[in-house]
Amino acid sequence: MNVPARRPLDRIRFVLVETTHSGNIGAVARAMKNMGLRRLDLVSPQQPLDAEAIARASGADDLLAAAQVHPDLVTALAGCRRVIGSSARHRAIAWPLVEPQEAARLLLEEARHGDVALVFGRESSGLSNEELARCHYLAHIPTDPGFSSLNLAAAAQVFAYELRRNWLEEDRAVPVSAPRDLAPVEALEGFFAHLNQTLIDIGFADPDQCGKLARRLRRLFQRAEPDRTELNILRGILSAAQGRKSLGRFARRDAPAAGEE
Repeated sequence: MNVPARRPLDRIRFVLVETTHSGNIGAVARAMKNMGLRRLDLVSPQQPLDAEAIARASGADDLLAAAQVHPDLVTALAGCRRVIGSSARHRAIAWPLVEPQEAARLLLEEARHGDVALVFGRESSGLSNEELARCHYLAHIPTDPGFSSLNLAAAAQVFAYELRRNWLEEDRAVPVSAPRDLAPVEALEGFFAHLNQTLIDIGFADPDQCGKLARRLRRLFQRAEPDRTELNILRGILSAAQGRKSLGRFARRDAPAAGEE
């Protein structure tokens, strides 16, 4: 029996982080199913998927039944090639900022080749800076500044509509280039941990004061969106640097040059 090929829409995860009200999860499931999206992932929901969630789903209870529950965001994003975080607030640290239409294009671009994710934060406080640091882009809905608050389901409906509209348009287009094998989230996290440890090992970073440097380097490499081969090259360089340090081949900056007193 032939198994139908997965559509790009089937590879897009809607990830809800610590949602407070179960009814909001049901309403998001309804918004997703309206637009042909099926993958719902939940990070530590604050209420079980009860009768209120099923009622608000209005026929999308199959999405609720299939929803995967995760203990943290990193686990929920495992295997994703591209991640976009939704936020209503402007942030002190500059993330690449896109609107829903561009977010949909970016997600569909990679969903043709693997899993991607759109992350929604808590109803009251959204996503933390640490959670946004897991995202390649930040998406913002340009609402009226005088009354900008959107509930979770309304925001999800905006993105779901843009994803379907872009998919219907792009499905008629012919790909013009071979896909890049982008490194998934867990590979990037391994690289960032390796990078931070290497900077400490070679004496470039203070282990007690390297948080800001680590965040800026994270943003740099997330903008680059390295593929698996590129990430392996970078990790090879880091391992070589650690090896040189262990052999004492890194001279101190203030050490005198050879032949000097």
